[in-house]
Amino acid sequence: MRAMVISGGGSKGAFAGGVAQYLMQEQKHNYDLFMGTSTGSLLISHLALQKIEKIKEVYTNVNQDNIFSNCPFVVKKKYGIENIGIDHINVMKNFFKGSKTFGESHNLLTLIKNTLTVEEFEELQNGPKDIVITVSNLSLNQVEYKSIMDFTYDEFCEWIWISCNYTPFMTLVKKNGCEYADGGLGSMVPIEEAIKRGATVVDAIILQTEITHLNRMPSKNVFSLLTSMFAFMLDRIEHQNIRIGKYVAKHNDAIINFYYTPTVLTTNSLIFNKERMTAWWESGYNFAKHKNLELNPIEPQ
Repeated sequence: MRAMVISGGGSKGAFAGGVAQYLMQEQKHNYDLFMGTSTGSLLISHLALQKIEKIKEVYTNVNQDNIFSNCPFVVKKKYGIENIGIDHINVMKNFFKGSKTFGESHNLLTLIKNTLTVEEFEELQNGPKDIVITVSNLSLNQVEYKSIMDFTYDEFCEWIWISCNYTPFMTLVKKNGCEYADGGLGSMVPIEEAIKRGATVVDAIILQTEITHLNRMPSKNVFSLLTSMFAFMLDRIEHQNIRIGKYVAKHNDAIINFYYTPTVLTTNSLIFNKERMTAWWESGYNFAKHKNLELNPIEPQ
């Protein structure tokens, strides 16, 4: 049983799309299980449908307006470096409405429903592949995995949305009496869960470099400090997930093929830039191609 696991990573998901495209179209890998966290959850339904060009079009054209119904920050560029600053008016609007977060991401839920149709959902639910979304239940202090087989169309779209909600910048969702947030807060790379579900070969796409190549610039404001703190915590969670995944794989005779980003793509994955994300998709495709050529060199005739 072969599984594809895609980690969280915001806008860097475009790189994962390129890797997945190569593995599926050129290497002809057939996956029985697709698991995703955060941005990975946005990709996997369309990958399972083999509708790669469709999701590529979405990923390489998305912007802040497609994500946020109330964006809590503004993007500032200085000396060629992008930073985020507080949009005080939007943040105050959210607080006056009684929201628990700085911003709201209801536009993302609309985008998900506009991209994944009811017919496509039914095709997946009636098919042999399993699609599993990672979410964090803050009320019960646990990670939960939501399979497409267990929910209606509206419910599953909402779980995808919840998996992507990077609180406190995006919507905190109350569902079934519990508060839910981004799946990455609990499991950035759900390799262990994929193996528990029967995977013997896992292609894990990690939207981070294998070795740390980053020395963060000093924080400019409270938002940049928060994003740096969350990035630090998510990196630690990711490394822990990978170590546990390797341990579980060893004890279950499973194979994990890792696809890390070769370079630091961005220091702020909440910034969605069309040109950059288009380049990352192509970069992911080419990286997977070169990696597989290194592993399986073409024999001279």
